[in-house]
Order: sequence, then C-alpha cells, then structure tokens
Amino acid sequence: MRVAMFGYQTWGHRTLKALLDAGHDVALVVTHPPSDHAYERIWSDSVADLAQENGIRTLLRTRPDDPELVAELKAAELDLIVANNWRTWLPPEIFELPRHGTLNVHDSLLPAYAGFSPIIWALINGEPEVGVTAHMMNDELDAGAIVAQRAVAVGPKDTATDLFHRTVELIEPITTEAIGLIAAGKVVPIPQDRTKASFFHKRAPRDSLIDWTWPAADIERLVRAQSDPYPNAFAYHRGQELRIVRASVSQGHYGGTPGRIFIREGDGVVIVAGPEARRGHSPGVVVERVRTADGTELPAADYFTTMGGYLTGDR
Repeated sequence: MRVAMFGYQTWGHRTLKALLDAGHDVALVVTHPPSDHAYERIWSDSVADLAQENGIRTLLRTRPDDPELVAELKAAELDLIVANNWRTWLPPEIFELPRHGTLNVHDSLLPAYAGFSPIIWALINGEPEVGVTAHMMNDELDAGAIVAQRAVAVGPKDTATDLFHRTVELIEPITTEAIGLIAAGKVVPIPQDRTKASFFHKRAPRDSLIDWTWPAADIERLVRAQSDPYPNAFAYHRGQELRIVRASVSQGHYGGTPGRIFIREGDGVVIVAGPEARRGHSPGVVVERVRTADGTELPAADYFTTMGGYLTGDR
C-alpha cells in the first residue's frame, strides 16, 4: 500500500514503525513541531527522526490546511492515509483523498473517550477496560466506523503509566491488522453508536488539582491517573503546591470538612473527603507519599508531622 502518515509523539512513532515493518510504501510523513506543553513532552519519541532515518520526506505542521501539503498529497497518488495522535482536525479534502480514505488509530475504546488523554480520563472514571481503536476517518473527530479494536483490563492498582505501556503495545498489531483488512477488501467497518459517544478536552494543570469533595475512591484514581512522569495530582498546603504521589482509600470512616488533615492511618495520613463528609459515613483519602514544591519526595507521615489544617484548592 502507498501511504502517507500523520502522527505525533510515541503513538505516531509506533504507527510509522508498523508501516515500515510491514513493508508499506510511505510516501510522506506529516508531524507536529516539538511542543513545550507538559503532556506533549511525555512519551515523545520523534516521528520526524524515524521518518528521516528511513529517507521519507517529512513536513512539520501545526495545522494541515496549507496548499503545499494538499498538493503533495494529491501528487503522491495514495492508497491510504494513516493517522495517530494528530492533534488537529483533518479536512475532507485530505482525509477523503486516498483511494481507501484515512485510517485513524486512537487510544480508547471508541465511541467512548474520543479526543484527548483518553487513558487518564478513563482511569479517573473507573472504567474496567481501556484500549485502542482503528477507524475510518470522517468529518467528526474520532467518530468514523470501526475497523479493529482491542482492549486491556484495568487493575485495581494500575496507573496511567501502566496502561500507557500496555496500550501502546497494541498500536503496531492493530495498525497492521486494519491495513491488511483494507488491502484485502475484507473490511466491514462498524458504525459507532453515537448514543455512547463521549469527547474529552486536552488536560491542563487545573485538571490535576484535587477537589476533596470528590469521593475518596475517585481521588485515589486521580492520583493513579497522574502518576509519574505525568504531572501529579496536587493540592495547596500553607500556600505551597503539594503533589500527591501515592494514596489509597482509608479503612475507617471519617467525618468533617473535605480537605482536613485529620489522623494517621497505617503508613499514611487521612485527608477528609467526599460530598457527604460532614455525616461521617465515608472513607477518607490516605495520602502515603508527597512531593513538595522544590521536588523533594517523602512519606506523608514525615511531611505532616502534626495533624490539623487543610489541603486546599488555592493558595
């Protein structure tokens, strides 16, 4: 198959590697310039470097709507475009151009968790599975008919980092499988059930700020979802940012005001949490390890040497 590839970071890198390993004729690679965004510095294997190592013409673009790019794609006489982690919308004049259209590879179990940071959002929300979907692109982001899909289970202690490593290993086989079906004329794309669709925005620092009125189990998942090397979940203590590196749900039930630094339990310190915290019927969050503003990481019991005071949402 003669293909062009649109992609970025490790997800795009793995997709391009799949195309090369399968022997496809990659005519052109389009990728984004390097970014200073916190989430885009993580898992940042370079698509451009891999393309150039293999002698493939490479274009750096923030958006794909310039005449030069469209002209090159038309001249390439493509069978297929393959995209993964391309961060902006592709217009119909591009995604409809190849003989077989455009295959997009997305790291969620579509139709749920379209958009950005799907693994993080899925883990926060307590989903039992995450995965990767290959689908045909249409004029709505991540909404086209599904060609192939694979899932992995989410364990009770899994972090977003764990799930990244498991799902990224699915990219190469699912890309190879989907393109093989398309090339053989055996693909029967399954339309997405749009009543089950959800679309999530790109994460920003504000999204890692802990809201202690959430149930303790939700906060514990947020901490796991913001595992290193992601920017950790955080709160403010005495005007300083405090990152929560590891936490669990308390064994006991604790009452009072959400955010209160209350009592030691096991190897950690309980923070009162939950929308019904005042009733005393809910567990709290046992903070086990923290990281201070200067980067020092230490056990929570060593940081909270006395009880009392609050972890808050502002300085």
